[in-house]
Amino acid sequence: MQRLSIEQIILKIKNGEVFHAVSEDYSFTLKIDSYVPYACAAIHDGHQFRKELWENCLHSEYDRWYEEDPLTKKMIASHPIVIAGCDSRFEYDLNRPPEEAVFETAWGKQLWKSPLSAEMKAKSIDKHAAFYKVTSALISKLEETFGVCVVYDMHSYNWQRWDREVPTWNLGTSNIDNDRYGADIETWRQSLSEIQLPNNIAQTAKINDTFQGNGYFLKFITKNYKNTLVLATEIAKVYCDEYLQIIYPEVVDKVSKELKTRLPEHASEFYKIHAK
Repeated sequence: MQRLSIEQIILKIKNGEVFHAVSEDYSFTLKIDSYVPYACAAIHDGHQFRKELWENCLHSEYDRWYEEDPLTKKMIASHPIVIAGCDSRFEYDLNRPPEEAVFETAWGKQLWKSPLSAEMKAKSIDKHAAFYKVTSALISKLEETFGVCVVYDMHSYNWQRWDREVPTWNLGTSNIDNDRYGADIETWRQSLSEIQLPNNIAQTAKINDTFQGNGYFLKFITKNYKNTLVLATEIAKVYCDEYLQIIYPEVVDKVSKELKTRLPEHASEFYKIHAK
């Protein structure tokens, strides 16, 4: 892996180079093993939190971990194109627009002892902007090369906080073209529903049950790239104990292995149907 500036990363994408990179400020990673008509993203995988923010933060390290999406990058790591956040969403949230990316409150609790200065906020917003510059370059390159593209936007959610039965997998589709992509959405839901996980974990996959796909990452790509489908794919945190902060590696491994085959199969069918 190389440490590269945003300009260097974008130039490599434009030139069609394969590379593994971390951004110069260590805020995100991008791996391109080959150029294919699909990409994977784990924008909430990160847990880094700038040291200058530590003492001013009212949330504990566990509080932050609880609301992040740990190990979602590992679940998709085998795929040819993977972009992932390294920083915690508590520093800035890549799934919110720039003007809302730096929280003042988080999940009903004040985040900072003292309000952040304009300078502190700017540091975070600059990282958010850099990530989206690279995202734009990447999707532009894929649409230019293949005509169409599908992005698997991987997330996880805290299922135990719900007071009703919730699905193992949820697809959020309220902000994508369901008339155009309805069949692709359903085939992805069906494929996810067939995954058998260890430890007798119940297996269901639903659409817009717990979340509707309102994230900025999906909206940004959908608005700016007319031939790219973003599938906001959420797994319930059945792969860990949400309250004890214990990871179940056998479940993470099983999810990774299943996605290693199911995801490119779905992407291949998408390309056959939609490529001109």
